[in-house]
Amino acid sequence: MSATDAADARTKDGEPTLDRSVTLFQITLYGLGSMLGAGIYGLIGQAAGQLGSAVWMAFVVSMIAAMLTGLSYANVVSRHPKAGGAAYVTQRAYGIPLLSYVVGLAVVCSGLTSIATQSNVVAASLQKLLGLTAVPIWVLAFGFLLIIAGILLRGIKESMWFNVMCTIIEASGLLLVIAVSVSYWGSNPLMEFPPEASHNGEVGTIAVLVMQGAVLTFFSFIGFEDMLNVSEECKDASRNVPLAIVLAMIGATVIYMAVAISAVSVMHYSELPKELALVEVVKRAAPWFPPVILSVVTIFAVSNTALVNWIMGSRLLYGMSKQGLMPQALGKVHPTRRTPHVAILTLLAIVAVLSLLGDIKALAQATVLLLLTVFTAVNIALVILKRRPEEKPGQFEVPIIVPILGAIICATLIVVRMFQEGGLAAPAIAFGLIALIAVLYFVTGAGQDQERLQRFIEQDEAAAEA
Repeated sequence: MSATDAADARTKDGEPTLDRSVTLFQITLYGLGSMLGAGIYGLIGQAAGQLGSAVWMAFVVSMIAAMLTGLSYANVVSRHPKAGGAAYVTQRAYGIPLLSYVVGLAVVCSGLTSIATQSNVVAASLQKLLGLTAVPIWVLAFGFLLIIAGILLRGIKESMWFNVMCTIIEASGLLLVIAVSVSYWGSNPLMEFPPEASHNGEVGTIAVLVMQGAVLTFFSFIGFEDMLNVSEECKDASRNVPLAIVLAMIGATVIYMAVAISAVSVMHYSELPKELALVEVVKRAAPWFPPVILSVVTIFAVSNTALVNWIMGSRLLYGMSKQGLMPQALGKVHPTRRTPHVAILTLLAIVAVLSLLGDIKALAQATVLLLLTVFTAVNIALVILKRRPEEKPGQFEVPIIVPILGAIICATLIVVRMFQEGGLAAPAIAFGLIALIAVLYFVTGAGQDQERLQRFIEQDEAAAEA
């Protein structure tokens, strides 16, 4: 350990700090892995059902829409590379501890539902793949959670290298789809819309279809929240994390577009199933390829999603503890492994219970609404900070119109999601969660430790000066 690393390892009070060891390569793949989830295997079929063979256009439009918020996050992290970034920047902009608390726990809730869902998906996949029908799903799910928790407790280096491995495997699965399909490119037109749109060919109708497809695919690009919360463990975070956000989103867009073109080239868009469409594409393009390999790729993709969300959630709880918004114990760092071990184990206990509930689809849909609300709040927070003369700019700054447009798009998506199929169940659960978080805030007395918050802000400003 160098003298600089030794100095970084402990605070002035002698407390251990997080391990600042994550490189640009690792944080880029971390973001890419967060975006390239197993969901793309089904998403292509759903989007093609709405948009026809022009499904690739949806990914272009949704990337542009998501990039606005991604750039806002890049701007935020260049100014304040902190664990618990969304909660911290919200507090700094609005100065309302309750709002910061709601924002932070809303993001944590989205991570918890994702981890619990993925644990059951992995368990079911392993049971089918290995023929473990005698082993209950909950046993396999809990075993999976213990393995992921062990990796996280071991250290950020180990967690990042596991993520690199998973990301390469899941990206390889998508590159395989492209490789076996590229000879089919040009077989079908790439601007063929469903009959209801192509019947009259009205530009307005087509534009509406593209926007609907973009709404569906927008969520394929929202890994920037995960990246923000590990910024405190990144080398030269003010430079590397903004660059990684942009690189990851561009990389995901190129892969998604190529996969979409491959899918509608191998099969007519009307033939693509809504579930596991890419599996059918590979069967058609390469019948000799063992389908079990794609099942293994899916397991790694799902595992990666759980890992990324767990890292994000634990760092967010850690950061909120440092701000005085959560119990002080959650801000503890292991002296040798330099991980927020208390936060990691706390999340293990919660997701273990959630995984036993089985189908939590409605809860997961509700947390998507919460996440969009957080994105809106962060975009507006950046506008406020940019207009504040005493706030110092970071290494990566965007024009103020970027967070304004990002906030408008996210707010619009909230309205769209609230009135989609599925009724009012998801909005009702979302409002219920916000109310529950607010009650928890007052019951626990969170946000009362203003001394801890002030100390945290002073440390941030001192780091910025350095």
